[in-house]
Amino acid sequence: MVVEAAKEMIPVIKETAPKGLDLKVDFDQSVFVRNSIKNVLREAIIASILVSMMILFFLGSWRSVIIVCTSIPLSIFVSIIGMNLLGDTINIMTLGGLSLAIGMLVDDATVEVENIHRNRHMGKPLTVAILDGASQIATPAIVATLAICIVFFPVVLLTGPAKFLFTPLALAVVIAMMASYLLSRTLVPTLARMLMEHEPLHEDPNDPHMGPLKRIMVRFNNWRDRNFERFQNSYGRLLNILLHYKRTTLIFVGVAVVASFLLLGIVGTDFFPGTDSGMMKMHFRAPSGTRIEQTEKLVDSAEARIQQIIPKNELETINDMIGVPVSYNLAFVNTDNASGMDAEITISLKEGHKPTLGYVKKIRKDLNEHFPGCEIYFQSADIVNQVLNFGLSAPLDVQIQFPDYYKSYDYARTLRDQMKSIPGVEDVVIKQVLDYPTFKVDVDRVRAAELGLTQQAVANDILISLSSSTMVGPSWYINPSNSVNYPVVVQTPYQKIGSVQDLMNTPITTLNPVFNSNSSSSPTNLPAAQAQTLGNLAKITNTTQFNLFSHYTVQRVMNIDANVEGRDLGSVSDAIQKKIDGLGKLPPGMRINLRGQSEVMHSSFSTLSLGLIIAIALVYLLMVVLFQGWMDPFIIMLSIPGAFMGILWMLTLTGTTINVESLMGSIVAIGIAVSNSILLVSFANDLRVEKGANALDAALEAGKTRLRPVLMTAIAMILGMIPMAIGSGEGGEQNAPLGRAVIGGLMVATIFTLFVVPIFYSVLRKSMPTYHTMDVKFEEEAKGHIE
Repeated sequence: MVVEAAKEMIPVIKETAPKGLDLKVDFDQSVFVRNSIKNVLREAIIASILVSMMILFFLGSWRSVIIVCTSIPLSIFVSIIGMNLLGDTINIMTLGGLSLAIGMLVDDATVEVENIHRNRHMGKPLTVAILDGASQIATPAIVATLAICIVFFPVVLLTGPAKFLFTPLALAVVIAMMASYLLSRTLVPTLARMLMEHEPLHEDPNDPHMGPLKRIMVRFNNWRDRNFERFQNSYGRLLNILLHYKRTTLIFVGVAVVASFLLLGIVGTDFFPGTDSGMMKMHFRAPSGTRIEQTEKLVDSAEARIQQIIPKNELETINDMIGVPVSYNLAFVNTDNASGMDAEITISLKEGHKPTLGYVKKIRKDLNEHFPGCEIYFQSADIVNQVLNFGLSAPLDVQIQFPDYYKSYDYARTLRDQMKSIPGVEDVVIKQVLDYPTFKVDVDRVRAAELGLTQQAVANDILISLSSSTMVGPSWYINPSNSVNYPVVVQTPYQKIGSVQDLMNTPITTLNPVFNSNSSSSPTNLPAAQAQTLGNLAKITNTTQFNLFSHYTVQRVMNIDANVEGRDLGSVSDAIQKKIDGLGKLPPGMRINLRGQSEVMHSSFSTLSLGLIIAIALVYLLMVVLFQGWMDPFIIMLSIPGAFMGILWMLTLTGTTINVESLMGSIVAIGIAVSNSILLVSFANDLRVEKGANALDAALEAGKTRLRPVLMTAIAMILGMIPMAIGSGEGGEQNAPLGRAVIGGLMVATIFTLFVVPIFYSVLRKSMPTYHTMDVKFEEEAKGHIE
């Protein structure tokens, strides 16, 4: 909105601007945001199509597809309304949450429609099949939905940038899931009664009245049903074998889980996945003391070399900011410019460009070779990384806190050289410059006092001459023709101060002239302006001093900034911390801290880990209440190690790091794994109550009966995540770890649900389900039969 409002003002400004003045947008970060949003929307549409095709494949009914898929847009619409009421906007994170939810939104409806189909094939009338199908999954459906919502609890504990990034995502998913459940309880049965009334259960493909397309669909359905029945029987035989070799199977599973958790030492850690935004921000620091006009010439030469490296058809714009910006408050500008020797060069690439990181490496190598004595380093360019840096100009910032800057500089140089030897660390630079050439003006205060001048008058006149009158006495002129204020600035032109002698000729006056005490006074004497040249009052010596003092929590600090390339942030930050620890005993009062994204990353990871443990405990307690016992929830939760196992393998095989996005995907995978296990265990309990089956037979029958809905919900989520996991398009790398974690976790968690959970059920659930025995006891008590 801000960018659009600014663009809308351009024609208005042109109307009042002088003729010939052209205005255009030279640099626009919203392009990346818009393209990212378009990419997420495209992923969501593709995911919806894939999910619909999966439902059509399994159920073979276009009516069922309509029933199930109707809940997708309605649930998303409800989620958007909820986010609007909560003050959230449509952005990359909220759209990512909605895209993530697409696979889950069909779960409740899919399970219910599948159960209605199963009851109809048992010979029940349509209305009875709908009512029985809805009632049979009522408890597992609400538990599964609440479990998925509860696992998003960790985002409540997040602080800082992570909180504002992932809380909207979690809200989008939770609101959509609750809406999906309500629709599955109300709209889905209604649509099923309306659409399935004239849907035949068994159709003959040889019916002469059947159209060719219909005949193809019927033959396909018959072929699918035959093959799925064979697949179901094969699954049953395999599960039966594993149930009879429980010990061997569980030992193998335990070894696999333990071995998989060893991958934690291989998978790297990042705070947020990197993205190719097509933008580069480079800081160019000329040799210490370089005048701004000389810096401009060096920057022009650097830009010429950049234009040779980046093809013309890929280069959008190159902007530079030389020197210290004076037109706005520096408190709101994230810049390392501290003097005329500093410049920032911002490079924007066109769509369809080659990887930005490749150009970064080429530019860094070329400019360092052709500009000796200059410091050249890249900074975070896109808006996402700038936010994640939390106000710092680089993702890694080592702060040396000590009052003595020279002592701090000795440690900073040692640490800088050691950091350069760490693989994956680039652009290591000490932010402060300690040898900035300086003229020191020593005023002879006695002589100045004799001439009626003060130290303040000398300082003010030099400041006005060199830095303009706006520094000490701002003045404004109101143009009567347009009522616009213009600053009136007095300053000595740069060309008039080309030598020390020119500086010594600077006139010094006093604002309060007094009569010369050595002259006789009379009523007709007028005060004369006392003016002296600086050379008559002071002497100038050449020296060096600090060009910048930085503070953090009031304390003086020195900063060593660095970037991470080709390696995960966690490994690099750990290596830097080892270098810091290797410095030995520090002087009393000195502290060295590693700040930046690594600091926020460790804080967010610890918060999410704690929150995930709490969420798992809450899900377990929820199931304890609904199952009226401790054992069934424990059996259900045994699918969670399978989810973690799949997540680690998927991240390792795809070269994806553990970051906040993949942790969010892990949360989703755990929620769906638990919901699928609830379906199986709940049905096994119902079988034991209805048929009096033992635990082993109930586990076997539950696995075979719930095979289709478990596979459908898992495959729906996996298909929904495939476009996101590929990570194509502008900003696609941001949500790719989330999709990969969900896919990997669900693939293995589904295997655990279908094989490992039934085995644990047959081993641990020897007695009848607790809630059933309690219901029988309550009925006996109601009849007055109290033992």
